[in-house]
Amino acid sequence: MNTVYGINGPVVKVKDTKDFSMMEKVFVGNKRLIGEVISITSDETTIQVYESTTGLKPGEPVIGSKAPMSVVLGPGIISNIFDGIERPLRSLETLTGAFIAEGTTVAVLETDRKWNVTLTVKQGDYLTGGQIYATCPETEVVEHRCLLHPDLKGEVIKVSPDGEYTVNDVICVIKDSLGEEHELTLKHEWPIKQPRPFVSRRPINTPLITGQRVIDTILPIAKGGTAAIPGGFGTGKTMTQHQLAKWCDADIIVYIGCGERGNEMTQVLEEFSGLIDPRTNKPLTARTVLIANTSNMPVAAREASIYTGITLAEYYRDMGYHIAIMADSTSRWAEALREISGRLEEMPAEEGFPAYLPSRLSEFYERAGYVDTFSGNAGSVTIIGAVSPQGSDFSEPVTQNTKRFVRCFWELDKSLAYARHYPAINWNDSYSEYADDLAEYYIDNVNMDFMKYRQQISNILHEESKLMEIVKLIGSDVLPEDQKLVMEIAAVVRTGFLQQNAYHKDDTYVPLDKQFRMMNSILFLYSQCKFALSEGVMVSDITKSGLFDRVIKMKYDIPNDKPEMFHTLEAEIETTLKGLKPE
Repeated sequence: MNTVYGINGPVVKVKDTKDFSMMEKVFVGNKRLIGEVISITSDETTIQVYESTTGLKPGEPVIGSKAPMSVVLGPGIISNIFDGIERPLRSLETLTGAFIAEGTTVAVLETDRKWNVTLTVKQGDYLTGGQIYATCPETEVVEHRCLLHPDLKGEVIKVSPDGEYTVNDVICVIKDSLGEEHELTLKHEWPIKQPRPFVSRRPINTPLITGQRVIDTILPIAKGGTAAIPGGFGTGKTMTQHQLAKWCDADIIVYIGCGERGNEMTQVLEEFSGLIDPRTNKPLTARTVLIANTSNMPVAAREASIYTGITLAEYYRDMGYHIAIMADSTSRWAEALREISGRLEEMPAEEGFPAYLPSRLSEFYERAGYVDTFSGNAGSVTIIGAVSPQGSDFSEPVTQNTKRFVRCFWELDKSLAYARHYPAINWNDSYSEYADDLAEYYIDNVNMDFMKYRQQISNILHEESKLMEIVKLIGSDVLPEDQKLVMEIAAVVRTGFLQQNAYHKDDTYVPLDKQFRMMNSILFLYSQCKFALSEGVMVSDITKSGLFDRVIKMKYDIPNDKPEMFHTLEAEIETTLKGLKPE
């Protein structure tokens, strides 16, 4: 029997054994704690334990499973809450109370719940890995499509009639080319650190529409893309992710609370359970999976939670859904890597993080994508990861390495957050590399001038940032009238366009058409004001007329479903400026 030789926090060592293989799932100690083999030498095997090792002693048994660390995939995942190793927290609470006892085992999916299953195959059909063989309504808004395990293929030799089945009931039998029979239930398992296969990648040319103007217009993200939200304490990372989870046009949201504070995660759980999804008018939880691995949970499971979340997302992607992953926060995940690396006595790299931090980050973000799946559908996984640099230092390793692997960087600014400007995304220091890829979509589906207007708005903001350097030194009074106008229009862009109010019914989510019309009105104001200046009107006179404030308030005054009101606003701009012209 293999027994525990040494214990160092979540790292356990077993001496003189060749019974285990790399990445194998093992059960450690009398309590059968879940662990994973992470290192093997001729002398010892090192195991990373995903539960608290308090009370574990040398000499206790270690039992192998002959299988990698995997998650169970089947109906019942959506609207559930899991810990980092896919144990359902509601079931654990029923079993052990508010605090999870070590070694507690509980079925991932409810074994006694019956699903109304419709078989989509018949006897004699030939199935290959990833194809759909049955469907059932998982929630009010998500149809679960049971997929054949990617490693299986064969002829269907037996099919059960449509009806109610549990996840463990055999509903179909296939025979492979070797003559071996495989019984199919509603579920299968998949290793969390192995990406699920797909047919081919598609070009990334469809935006993930969020209804947030600073994102959709200035710094867009594509379906199947990657984005990072770095920001110091209190800048609104979690709040921004909540807003994206609620409003983005993904079919399913996977929210990973990785190493966040317990009270913050509790707020997420309570808030999500009470929210009504604006897309379906059903509870938001009907298309949400929550993975809660808070800072007071075992540190090793924090590392696993990221892989668990991305594997669940890939599973639903393979059904043909568009998934958005909110990882909050990848910095806590990196800290878990650092802690375990330290206990393994590995050579530290920059700021104590392990040398393999960049490769682990790239492995995670590279699992995003818009793909053609084996089920015959197209699906996508979009990853939006929060980064929490200590002291708002964006030069630290996690932020810098994340920047290498994402194409969208939404830097949160402390001064904007403290000024109550939300989302607090700094438009000068942030960037999106998806704008050119998405240009055709915006031109075809919104307006042919959308990208031109976006560039003009960005130019105004860039011009303002240059003028601010002069203003800080000698004040704004010395600026010529045309530059004073740039400053005023930039203020309209900042306050009237980039800033949004999550508590206002029309401003919390803004469709692309209204975003375009708002840009059009601001640029119309700019061109009309420039003409007025050439006619002798002063910028101070325009400011006193209240015209700038009137345009700022268009986000509240013009409802999302009444675009014709923008014509009235533009007529008002013309009339007001004509009244200011000297005789």
